[in-house]
Amino acid sequence: MVGGLLGKKLGMTQVWDDKESLRPATVIELGPCVVLQTKTAENDGYNAIQLGFDDKPSRRKHGKGERRRSSERRGANRAEIGHARKAGATPKRFVREVSVDAGDSFELGQELTVELFADIDLVDVIGVTKGKGFQGTIKRHGFSRGPESHGSMNVRRPGSIGQSASPSRVFPGTKMSGHMGNARHTESNLKVLRIEPERNLLIVGGAIPGAAGGYVVIMPARRNAARTSA
Repeated sequence: MVGGLLGKKLGMTQVWDDKESLRPATVIELGPCVVLQTKTAENDGYNAIQLGFDDKPSRRKHGKGERRRSSERRGANRAEIGHARKAGATPKRFVREVSVDAGDSFELGQELTVELFADIDLVDVIGVTKGKGFQGTIKRHGFSRGPESHGSMNVRRPGSIGQSASPSRVFPGTKMSGHMGNARHTESNLKVLRIEPERNLLIVGGAIPGAAGGYVVIMPARRNAARTSA
């Protein structure tokens, strides 16, 4: 059993379920993923495969004095080209390792598609949340604001964060202003609503981390959830 597949979030929509209820859903382009490398317990200490998703163009050779544009700096370098060539594939933009069972065997260049999730009801989705930049405590942690009348100067301020002479420091983990978002997040136990193998689409109930066009890792739900995604 493959521990997961790589995909891309295409956007959100609405889907009618079997109970004639309109449910929010996310459309994911799942695969095809190419096996770029295999790892075994004998050689590497664990069983896994390295998957690649979404072709990455190669950097073209520039002439003398020609300036490389910023969009061309994101092309595949020679190391990425050589690594993909060993598997008979093209360089990929999104490369991740997923675990496999000890008895399973995979060939370099083998393609894995969304059909692997045909018999799976719940999935976990790993992605990167939208970056919000530097935010205050009200938006970042849900703090309440202060009064805005009678000359109050404490409207959106965080309030006291430390102590006096003892212990004379700020405790680690104190909720303060800072960078918000742009962090790895796992959304667990999302119900699989529909699979379209001919279009490499997986439709799950609810929202997943990240913006449209962001890369995600889809894996079977690891926890035996008693509930289904509402």
